[in-house]
Amino acid sequence: MTNTAQKLAAGWAALYGTVALVWTVTGAGFPYGPGNKTGDASPLRALSPEIGAPLFAGVLLVAAVVLLGLSGGRPPRALRIAMLTYVGLVATVLLVVLPDVRLLTLAGYLPMLIVGLPFGWPPVDYADIFTWTLANQAFAVLGGLLLARAALRAHFGATGACEDCGRSARGRNWTSRESAARWGRWAAYLAALVPVLYGVVRLAWAAGIPLGISSEFLREMQDSGLVWAGAGLGAFAVAGAVLTLGLVQRWGEVFPRWMPGLAGRRVPIRLATVPATIVAVFVMSASVAFFSQAGAFAEMVVHGLAAAPILTWPIWSVALGAATLGYHLRRRPACGVCGRGDAGAQPPERLSPAV
Repeated sequence: MTNTAQKLAAGWAALYGTVALVWTVTGAGFPYGPGNKTGDASPLRALSPEIGAPLFAGVLLVAAVVLLGLSGGRPPRALRIAMLTYVGLVATVLLVVLPDVRLLTLAGYLPMLIVGLPFGWPPVDYADIFTWTLANQAFAVLGGLLLARAALRAHFGATGACEDCGRSARGRNWTSRESAARWGRWAAYLAALVPVLYGVVRLAWAAGIPLGISSEFLREMQDSGLVWAGAGLGAFAVAGAVLTLGLVQRWGEVFPRWMPGLAGRRVPIRLATVPATIVAVFVMSASVAFFSQAGAFAEMVVHGLAAAPILTWPIWSVALGAATLGYHLRRRPACGVCGRGDAGAQPPERLSPAV
């Protein structure tokens, strides 16, 4: 439905802006800054609640008004560009500045936390993991995605393209199935390479190989059990690399034969694009948080190969985002709203299953 995206994003911004007003009035609840015990890793670590809370309220409430303005008509071109720029900047901050490395860390540890919960492993206090700050970061990412989607749809509509799919009568060569297949393949290979490098280092430690670290430090991690947490992250990274390759492989479009009940059925596009987009956002936000720390590059020098993969995280994020976009463009069917596109882009409901 036309304008629904803008109204939904406006509702989110109004809600979070109102929450920020409560922080401002009560003086409590602001989840960032020096008063937050778990906020040391945030790029906003120096933002005091006295400044941050009213700033959040003002920026978000203005965003809500702007989004409602975009949903209510066609403003003049200069005003529309200013409005879209504002929403885009707010979305960027919500996606990659407010979160820090904790969302990516949680995504990596979550399989271990779920599987090990009945056995009391890993020995962590879940209250220290699922904090008020983490909840706000996750909510900020949700809002950033809503605002980005709303701005994109408003831009499509204002430029004569279909608001639903972005296609226009002019067409763009780089968004064609053939073009997306070419550049999407290279992006996917690059996006898979980075987590493999990270995983190899962590799995080497689990195997007793002090790759990039001293033997003494490896023994300390073995004694504390930290090496196995690193192994879990390494295995998750390698699994993520394999799934990334699915963006350009047949089994990423059709469920393979070893999956009973699903073999031969097409993989829903969003089953691949939604988690890949979220991981790309988490990686970029973790990169911004890490490189915003004082002495980040000095830490690279001290830890050497152990920390080197972090240097490539921004490349990983951009490459994964591009590979995900390429997958979407390559597989998307004809638009149900404007009718543009290749009706044969999606495979039939059942095909010969992938190996």
